[in-house]
Amino acid sequence: MGVIQFGEPGRFAMPLPLRSDFDASALRALARKTKDGPQARRLLALAAIYDGGPRTEAARIGGVTLQIVRDWVLKFNAQGPEGLIDRQPPGQPSRLTDAHRSALAAMIDSGPLPAVHGVVRWRLVDPIQWLWEEHRVLISKQTLSREVRALGCRKLSARPRHHAKNEAAVEDFKKGFPARLAEIAEAGGKPLEIWFADEARIGQKNKITRRWAKRGTRPSAPRDLRTASTYIFGAICPAQGKAAGPVLPRCTTEAMTLHLAEISQAVAPGSHAVLLLDQAGWHVSRKLQVPANITLVPLPAKAPELNPVENIWQYLRENWLSNRIFTSYTDILDHCCAAWTKLVDRPWSIMSIGMRDWAHGF
Repeated sequence: MGVIQFGEPGRFAMPLPLRSDFDASALRALARKTKDGPQARRLLALAAIYDGGPRTEAARIGGVTLQIVRDWVLKFNAQGPEGLIDRQPPGQPSRLTDAHRSALAAMIDSGPLPAVHGVVRWRLVDPIQWLWEEHRVLISKQTLSREVRALGCRKLSARPRHHAKNEAAVEDFKKGFPARLAEIAEAGGKPLEIWFADEARIGQKNKITRRWAKRGTRPSAPRDLRTASTYIFGAICPAQGKAAGPVLPRCTTEAMTLHLAEISQAVAPGSHAVLLLDQAGWHVSRKLQVPANITLVPLPAKAPELNPVENIWQYLRENWLSNRIFTSYTDILDHCCAAWTKLVDRPWSIMSIGMRDWAHGF
């Protein structure tokens, strides 16, 4: 009568020996330490073999067949205890090569041309069609979404940009800023502080910000349609973590003169402030009274991204001024003053938000 060993009639298969650099006590110690349940069970099964027990006993401990115990022995001999950990199967290789990914990244960065591509923003179906037409690569929307995310891309809100903005003027301003500072320092002979200034309108017709909520829901926030408002005149010195600014009813040359006086008092004794600000009418008026320890440096037109105070306004709104109802003009003033005072008390936040490489990195 034939003997069946591992499914083959009439043949005896010699049990595979376990590697000699482990023993039963070592495997049981590893089983106690591991947080992987299946690995612990397999280690205990092989420990029974090290103790001289039959392979059937190891199969009983592991709750598997003799063939699977043999597979465990092969993996353990080849890779050690790590070979007994379940691993994610590699799956099908990606249909996109590095060349495809580079071309896809360039396509996303450049954006679509409405007259050519017929859309004003890329949808996932557009690069899918492009990959097929240009490279004969067929890929699903889900797979392309993973590939695009792996490239570091996300669907983000676009920052408004003026249609007449001169990019060359912005770059020239950044490159020439160190020389402009050197010129001001040489003329005054004093240490310089770099300040930025801007104004923000805060009113009853308030902003609604994003908030955490359960997925699939749409949270609500109070919204007022009345129009009482005021202005925060804000200035920051990111390198020093300082801020100065009043809350005033309107933007005028007289209000800007008061703001400059406030900044002048915040400048360190013996220092000179270089104040960068946009070219609003009350910033460049000939009637503006500029203190002796301040030099105004206008920023290029239509380039608000150069002024970090724009980010300060966003910080104030998202943390203290949005999603609320202001009952009166006095209530608006109180909240604006409270929010600005909180900012002044957080110099590290002013530094984090306001530092710019082109203005401070030289």
